[in-house]
Order: sequence, then structure tokens, then C-alpha cells
Amino acid sequence: MSVHSYGPDVAPGDDASRSADPHNAALYKKLTRRIVPFLFLAFVVAYIDRVNVSFAKLQMLSDLSLSETVYGAGAGIFFVGYFFFEVPSNLILNRVGARRWIARIMVTWAVVSSLTMFVSGPTSFYVMRFLLGVAEAGFFPGVLLYLSNWFPSARRSQIIALFMTAIPVSGAIGGPLSGWLMAHFGGSYGVAGWRWLFLVEGIGSLAVGIAAFFVLHDRIDSVRWLNADEKARLAADLARDAVTRTETSARGAFASGRVWLLGLLYFCIAMGNYGLAFWVPTIIKASGVASVGNIGWLSAVPSLISAVAMVLIARHADRHDERRVHVAVCCAIGAVGLLASVLFASNVAVSIVALIVAAIGINSIAPVFWGIPTALLGGAGAAAGIAVINCTGNLAGFVSPFVVGRLADLSGGKLLPGMLAIGAALLTGAVIVLCMPLKRASQVSTGASGSNGSSIPQRT
Repeated sequence: MSVHSYGPDVAPGDDASRSADPHNAALYKKLTRRIVPFLFLAFVVAYIDRVNVSFAKLQMLSDLSLSETVYGAGAGIFFVGYFFFEVPSNLILNRVGARRWIARIMVTWAVVSSLTMFVSGPTSFYVMRFLLGVAEAGFFPGVLLYLSNWFPSARRSQIIALFMTAIPVSGAIGGPLSGWLMAHFGGSYGVAGWRWLFLVEGIGSLAVGIAAFFVLHDRIDSVRWLNADEKARLAADLARDAVTRTETSARGAFASGRVWLLGLLYFCIAMGNYGLAFWVPTIIKASGVASVGNIGWLSAVPSLISAVAMVLIARHADRHDERRVHVAVCCAIGAVGLLASVLFASNVAVSIVALIVAAIGINSIAPVFWGIPTALLGGAGAAAGIAVINCTGNLAGFVSPFVVGRLADLSGGKLLPGMLAIGAALLTGAVIVLCMPLKRASQVSTGASGSNGSSIPQRT
């Protein structure tokens, strides 16, 4: 695959001067206000539906006589369906447009999520989690592709970070909401609280999915909230940015060793992400908190604090035009925090502080990481490459809960062996990213450091 390079008509300093232009600053503030909040909301409800099983677990396992291993496998099998349908979904989105396809994705997963209330044993649990993964496949990489068509790379890490704060915010909202639904609706009309959880939260996703069809726009010229001058400046910025991407086919993305290396790195990152997402309620419960309502509120604390941290860290990475060290340091912080949360599980306060550290590190990795491939790939290769990286990485969503659950069963319910495995994966990710080549192709071709906001390695 060709390397990231500037076109002959684009000087590396141009992006910085354009970013300082007050007219351009106002344009991108308007874009951010118009585009990011809705996508943020969509990701919040998506992520709540993906991980609300971690709260349902507190009642569902005993109701259905499921083991920790069955729970871990069921939580993770979501990502098997996700893996097989991710690339086809993103390629379809690239053809039909984000407005229709993202709306389709959201409506489908909302229906499947609600129907999860009817699971009655291991087999039905596995089937519904697999179908949920199939339904959601393509959402996250589709949104990344969508954002890359509205924001140039110099601004993209910050925008991705704002979008991805949905992950910790979904924890901050979803934890208390899930605990409240289970506590207050449990037994109503003879239906268990965990079943109400799936039904009500699925209905919320359905409403947002229907709204997506009317809110999103596929083309700059189709929006009414930009005037002609703003559309022209945005189109010029995106055209200037496009020459720094490699236009490849979908087949070229599959053949790229760099794409698969980035997929491996994202696998290590996602091991930490899902280790945190699927086990926070269990870690808090192990510290002595019995009430599901209190567990919900306590789980919101690390999420809220990390939401602020991840935006600040992404902004710092953009300002210093550096990705590798930021990713590596955050991996190490996440690993230390997760291990400390179970080593000091007998102390509620210390365990919560450790979870805050873990959440800051783990949740801050992905926004910085995704600044690399979204600046590297263009054309159909962007749709395929981003999807390949995301679905390969998200196989960790199957491996992570299964490994932790299995090791917990083998060790008599202890979480430490599983968290050691998660910590090892995060530290492996830190090593991988630090071993990536330092220089960007723009530095090779121009002899200068560009300001396009992405640290893309040169060809190795």
C-alpha cells in the first residue's frame, strides 16, 4: 500500500494556518454542533444495548442457572456476528449512504435488543447475542467513515474523541438507568427486572434509529444550515485533505500488512475496553456493595471522569501531532488500574479509585488510535480498511469476557487471573505501537513535519 503523503499543491504548513482562520474555526464549530451530538446520542444507546448484559447478569445468571463461562461466552459471541458482517455492512454504507444505512442498523439492533428479554437458557442467550452483533455490525466504522467525510484529519482526533465519549457516558447513564430499571420494574406483571431492562432500553434505541433517517445528511450540498461560502470552504478543505489519503480498493485494504497490524493493535486495546465494560459491576459488587442501584451509581463515577480525560488527551495528541506514545502510555495506565481494582477489591474506595485510573487509560486510547487509519485510507479502501481494523480488534469482545469468565470459574470466582490476562494484552498493545515506525511519509517526501493532525508511519 502506498504511504501517506502530501500532494504537490499542499504545503505542510497550510493546515495550521487554515485552522487559525477565525472563519474556519466558526465553520467547524457549527459542523461539530450539528453533527456530533446526534452521533454521540446514537453511540450512547448502541453501547448501552451492547453492554447492558453486564447488569442483567446480576440477576439473569441465577434466574436461568447460567455459569460465569456461559455468561462470558454469551457476552462475547456478539462480536462473532459483528466480525463476519462488519466489512459487508460498511461497504454497503459506502454505496447507499450513511443516512439510510445507519438508520437501518439502529432500528434492527433495537428490535433484537428488546427481544433478548425472552431468552430462557444458554442456547437462546447465545443466539440473541449473535444476532445483536449482526444487527450492529458496521455502525462504529460507518460513523468513522462518515466523520472523515465532514472533518479534515487535522481536527479528526478531537471529533472522534467527542463522539467516543459516548462510551464512558453510556456507562455513566446506563449504569444508574440499568440498576434503576431492574430495581423498580422487577416483578412488575410477573416479569423479572433484567427482562424489563432489555425491553425498555431497546425501545430507546428504536426511537433514535428512526430519527437518524431524518437527521443525518450524506452530502455537503444537501444541508441547509451551511451557506454557499461555508460549503465551498469545507469542500476545499476536504479536497486538500483527500490528497493525503491513499485511494485503494477494498481488495487493497485486505492485502495491506499495515491494516492487519493496526487490527492486531486494536485487538489489544479492545481487550482492555471490554474487560472494563463487562466486569465493572462485578468488581464493584466484589468490593462489598450489594444493592444493584448503588452498583449502578458507583459505576458511573469512573465513566464520567474518563469522559473528560479522553477529550483532553485527544486534544493534547492533536496539538502535539503525536499518537504512538499517547496510545502506549494510556495502555499502561489502563493495565495498572484494572489490576489494582481487583487486588484491592476488599476496599470500596480504593477499588473505585483504581477503576477511575483504569477508565481514564482505557477509554482514552481509541480516539487517539483512530486518528491514524482515518487519515491513512481513502476511497473504497477506507470503508474496507476501517471495517477490517475494527472487526478484527473487536474479536476481543468475544475473547475478553470469555477468558475472564472461564478463568473466574477455574479459580473459584476470582477475577484476578482474568484481569492479569487483560493487563497483559494492554501492555502488548503498548509494545506494538511503540515498535511502529516513527516518521510519517510527509516527513520523508517533504523533509518537514506536517500539521495534518495524524501520525502516520512511513512504509516499512
